[in-house]
Amino acid sequence: MGDNYAASPILVDIAAEFSVDIGTAAMTVTAYMLPFGLFTIAFGPLADRFGKVRVITTAALGTAIFSSLAAGAFNIYSLGALRAVNGAFAAAILPVTISLIGDVYEEPKSKMNSIGTVMGMYFLGAAAATAIGGGLSFIGSWRIVYLTYGIAELILVLLLYKFLTFEKGTMDKLSFRVAYSDAISHPKLLRTVALLSLVGFAVFGSFTYLGEYLVQKTGYNLLEVGLILTLFGLAAFLGGRRVGTLKKKIGSKILFIAGVLGLISLLTISYWLGIYFVLPALFGFGLSFVILQVTIITTAQQYLPEKRGTVMSLASFNMFIGGAVGIFINRTILARLSYQGLFMIAGIAIFTVGVLAFLIIGLFSKEGCSAMDCLLRLYRKLNLD
Repeated sequence: MGDNYAASPILVDIAAEFSVDIGTAAMTVTAYMLPFGLFTIAFGPLADRFGKVRVITTAALGTAIFSSLAAGAFNIYSLGALRAVNGAFAAAILPVTISLIGDVYEEPKSKMNSIGTVMGMYFLGAAAATAIGGGLSFIGSWRIVYLTYGIAELILVLLLYKFLTFEKGTMDKLSFRVAYSDAISHPKLLRTVALLSLVGFAVFGSFTYLGEYLVQKTGYNLLEVGLILTLFGLAAFLGGRRVGTLKKKIGSKILFIAGVLGLISLLTISYWLGIYFVLPALFGFGLSFVILQVTIITTAQQYLPEKRGTVMSLASFNMFIGGAVGIFINRTILARLSYQGLFMIAGIAIFTVGVLAFLIIGLFSKEGCSAMDCLLRLYRKLNLD
């Protein structure tokens, strides 16, 4: 998936080569994320039936092939089509990996820290991807970026075959109806994973446009912009390793704090005060994101522990469909309200996630919560915790 995050700095070159505007070039990211979200629905039950490692390895091979083919795209439409197929294969990797981690750890703090570490490494790789994408595009072409990732993914497939054990699935037969019947009939689970739609809208929908925004504001080249964007992933990596510990110490208020941090960070980015203000804002943005995401995912897994693959499919479906919608809508927002409006709306969205997550996970998750009880519980949380 690193090639998707590398898109932020290379969209400038893609737009220039195919003679389209940045919003149209960004649709190649939407083309990737939309099938990514849709196909996660299939891969969770497939992983539970045929084994998580087998599904991850097969999907990685698909991404290796179609990342490489994207390097030969002859127009914006062919690039979009190839990225769409790539996204469909990539849909398996992150959610199934997270569900595999969930199988290993049972204690909540250890599970959150482990999932947070994996997510942090994922976004550290994503951050490195922005630098790699910017660097390769700067010295060569955006086509080299996709080819490089295709080769790297093929090497990863070979390593997976060599070092991982292909275990059996946890379900005797494949039935999407049975797999999702429990999840769909679980209102708490549905409310929790629905929050990830807004996370995707706020984070992926805005991060995609950050590369071009920084180029405009600073005049830096793509390599320099890619290095700056690594701060987001670095924050996700460092914060992800301690999410469980922070949640245990601070409680559910960490979700509200993360929402406030995300709002402040994105407002700082939108009201351009200079690069030295944007640097810590990017770090805060990444920290806010990983706290919200890991806490929501871990909570969701606790509702159906025997079907973690299915739960992660629902979680990824919501997050990446939200991201695809965000990128698409932000194209219009950018045209009408400029970058300032785009990042302001993203800030409001991530703050809303923090508030709703605090209420749903921290307060309303308990049985028997009447309207008055929930208001009293909210008051006590804010004043006594």
